Amino acid sequence: MDWQGWFSLTLTAAVLLTLIFTSVRPHLAMMAALTLLSVSGVLSSGEALAGFSNSGLITVAAMFVVAAGIHASGGIDILVNRLLGRPLTLRSALLRIFAPVMLLSGFLNNTPVVATMIPAINSWSQKIGISVSKLMIPLSYSAILGGTLTLIGTSTNLIVNGQYQSLTGGEGFSLFSITAIGLPVAIIGGLFMWLFFPRMLPQRRSGEGFENLREFTLEVSVASDGPLVGKTVLEAGLRDLERVYLVEIERGATVLTAVSSEERLQGGDRLVFAGDTQAISELLRINGIVPSAMAGELALSQARPERCLVEAVVSPHCAAIGQAIRDARFRDRYGAVVLAVARNGERIPGNLRAIKLQAGDTLLLEARPAFVSRQRFNKDFLLINDLGKETPRHNRAWLSWGILTVVVLAAGLGWISMLNAALIGAGLMLATGCLTLEQAERSIDLTVVITIAASFALGSALQKTGVAAYLAENIVQLSDYRPWLMLILTYVVVSILTEVITNNAAAVLMLPIVLEMTDKAGVAHEPFILVIMMAASASFATPLGYQTNLMVYGPGGYKFRDFLRVGIPMNILVGAATLTILLLFWDI
Repeated sequence: MDWQGWFSLTLTAAVLLTLIFTSVRPHLAMMAALTLLSVSGVLSSGEALAGFSNSGLITVAAMFVVAAGIHASGGIDILVNRLLGRPLTLRSALLRIFAPVMLLSGFLNNTPVVATMIPAINSWSQKIGISVSKLMIPLSYSAILGGTLTLIGTSTNLIVNGQYQSLTGGEGFSLFSITAIGLPVAIIGGLFMWLFFPRMLPQRRSGEGFENLREFTLEVSVASDGPLVGKTVLEAGLRDLERVYLVEIERGATVLTAVSSEERLQGGDRLVFAGDTQAISELLRINGIVPSAMAGELALSQARPERCLVEAVVSPHCAAIGQAIRDARFRDRYGAVVLAVARNGERIPGNLRAIKLQAGDTLLLEARPAFVSRQRFNKDFLLINDLGKETPRHNRAWLSWGILTVVVLAAGLGWISMLNAALIGAGLMLATGCLTLEQAERSIDLTVVITIAASFALGSALQKTGVAAYLAENIVQLSDYRPWLMLILTYVVVSILTEVITNNAAAVLMLPIVLEMTDKAGVAHEPFILVIMMAASASFATPLGYQTNLMVYGPGGYKFRDFLRVGIPMNILVGAATLTILLLFWDI
């Protein structure tokens, strides 16, 4: 290899190490790599930016809008409400989860599916008397398995297909090409969960501990004739308290959220604090603070347009990870304040402001309404229970399902391309009012789009400079030209990369290497491409490895070891099933 090859290989290694060992977000790391490849001349500007015009990427963006149309119209709610029912046993409850979730995830982005199902299953578990910890991991795993049923089941499948078409000039895969592998694997995985998960999963109640607001908030009032009237929050000494901090001020019919230090107090203001509720006596010792005159009512339990109560999981890419809440500047950075934190299935009591945030922490936030829309673009948090969400347009629910059916039939029967079907579906969702333009804009995950598009540049550089050929030749020699061993090595490498970096990036980086490898060994591309799709989706072992795992981590009351206990066997089982089916089906 020349210097360009070594530069590309070094840059790839640097990106991987950055994603594994730092909190730098994937889209920033990939964009930095794209910039260096373009500036150094390894790639021309057209080659560096080619990912942004890739048909697979545009299809992903359009399918985000189609999925949002189903979600916004209440289409998911209709299916869930009709199929959940009142099962008598845990195993029958699991079956009622598997069917709708796998079906939905086969045709929709699984993140909104799981986001919709989490509060539904939380309340459902209480009605049927089954611990929510027995249901949340099966929910996530079912969504992951469902995503392998069709080409549009996950963004990874679409991206791999788009890059495969770009690199080979071929037609790519049809909508149901992966179904012959994904369906039996999903059945095997579902059967394993049905047989063994009732005993393997813990018996715990909902882990957030956020049911009773009185457990972690307290209220006092400003005396009408006291010395605090007219003083700012900072001057009154209410900003830097040790064990509690000010969340909001209720002033007559108005609520002031994420209160500024410069806000001036008025007589009769009702102050809500979060933190150690035992600190009430310390608050009442402040001259001018008196017990709330409305102690029988809890301010946060009353619906207010100015207030938005949100439960959210801290993403692995959150900028506040490793910082104490008091140092993270929540008010300034996010327009939100933390009411409570749950970790490893338990709410953390005591000094709330001193808690250092970790990926996977579940937060109860009081935020301004704009917080929710901002998090559609800024993925510091995964919203799992937006208590101020918009009411679905139920009168268009069946219409949205009709549009999705048309999209699937048109692409599945080969009438039009997957790209055109997705674009038409997105346009119909907007034209028929299944969702608003604003909802459509929020549905497109820009960080995912940028990560995918920028990672194409790294993949192109590996192929152009000969790095892919160099690595492929070594893998072929290591496997002694045995295709079955190359297939296993491909699955293992992609699976490991998926656990430590994003699944899309893992797939895009491996594809050019695999294409070179199959060309040198003289074997068909197709089974290896399907292995990449399956391995990039099959991430069960940790809560941080896949977004839906992280979303159910807090609501299920899980500890990290719970995922290891059930996820490692699932990883092994799904990998063995995928490879066995491919080896038999393709006669490798």
